[in-house]
Amino acid sequence: MFASLRLPGALRAFVPALIGRSALAMAGLAVLLAVQEGTGSFALAGLASAAFGLANVVAAPWRARAVDRWGQPRALGLLGIVQAAGFVGFGIVSAVAAAPGSVAAWSVALAVVVGLSAPPLGAAMRVVWSSLTDAGPQREKAFSLDAVAEELLFVGGPVAITAIIVASSPSVGLFVTAGVGLVGTLGLITSGASAALSGTPPRAREHRARPLAVPGFLRVLVVLTGVGAVLGVVEIGAPALAAEQGAVPVSGWLLAAFAAGSAAGGLLYGHVRWRASLGVRLLVLCAAIGLTAVAVSALGSLPLFAGGLVLLGAFLAPSLITGYLVADTVVAPDGRTEASAWINTAVNLGASLASAVAGAVIDASGTGVALLVVGVVAVALAAVVPVRRLRGAEKAAEQSGEGSADPAMASAGRAEPEVEPDELVRRGDSGLPPEK
Repeated sequence: MFASLRLPGALRAFVPALIGRSALAMAGLAVLLAVQEGTGSFALAGLASAAFGLANVVAAPWRARAVDRWGQPRALGLLGIVQAAGFVGFGIVSAVAAAPGSVAAWSVALAVVVGLSAPPLGAAMRVVWSSLTDAGPQREKAFSLDAVAEELLFVGGPVAITAIIVASSPSVGLFVTAGVGLVGTLGLITSGASAALSGTPPRAREHRARPLAVPGFLRVLVVLTGVGAVLGVVEIGAPALAAEQGAVPVSGWLLAAFAAGSAAGGLLYGHVRWRASLGVRLLVLCAAIGLTAVAVSALGSLPLFAGGLVLLGAFLAPSLITGYLVADTVVAPDGRTEASAWINTAVNLGASLASAVAGAVIDASGTGVALLVVGVVAVALAAVVPVRRLRGAEKAAEQSGEGSADPAMASAGRAEPEVEPDELVRRGDSGLPPEK
């Protein structure tokens, strides 16, 4: 799996992409702590955090579409500069003493700005990997390495930003987040592999890919929403269970156990030479994470619950990796950044919805019930996986040797060219689809 880093240009792009993505891993906690200190209210801090997260999720597919359209250097560079400016402004607001109401208003507004402008570095790096690797095992290993590294970032990022804020102030934490994000983004777009991805020329606008129009892709997103829901319940349920048993300091270790399991699962996934198709893998992994959540719901002691979270996490990264591979297979090359971003959006949406409901369920019935319910939901959604359609797309991609969508699926994901009727007549084309 680590052999992927020896590909020409891979390390030069991968390292700054990781640096830039670490800003997102730090941003959530930096925003929360800055607003809480400035207003003295966790409610207002939560509002700003929610504004940041919602803006990030809602805008993700459109930011990615801009990257596909305008190319990585231009689109990512502009987004990186705007977000860094937003974080700097946020830090200044946090550092200047003002009325809590004023701080809250500015903080929510700036949280929306930094959320909307977050560069899709993860999706962009996966497109870089696609340009550097051949479809099949080589690409699977590269995607696995990328997913594991990103998982570790979200373990270390909050720890690092907490240490910075404790040693200095929340405003300094926001300044550091701005610098890390901008340095990483600029580092990626100045690499040769990223610079080569210059986007789709304006003259090809009528041919641009539309991932959501690709048959079966929306069903994949629905399935991954269930995976995200499990993630959302764990993030709320683990601290809640620790609090129930008077062991709040253990909360971080429980979440670390879940993340460690996910990283281990991603490493294992990348080392296996899979014979099963992507559709079968997605079905099995998403059903497994649901069934494991049901099993973990019965574990009441913290040591057993921690072990269960390791096992549960082991299916998280492989599910995401498979989703990214599906996006890479069924969507045409000029829509892959957007398709990859839709995978993240589905997972984040599931996590957000589940988090919103999980708190009430946990208060009323406990963590076990919340995990039981979300596990059943995840298993039910796994049945939606379009196994046959994905198998057909894989076979067509292998035959074409391009690792992209088969002609039928690719054409379904593109806008039709605008051709005048008389031109169709001249070409002897009726404009009707060929008979099967």
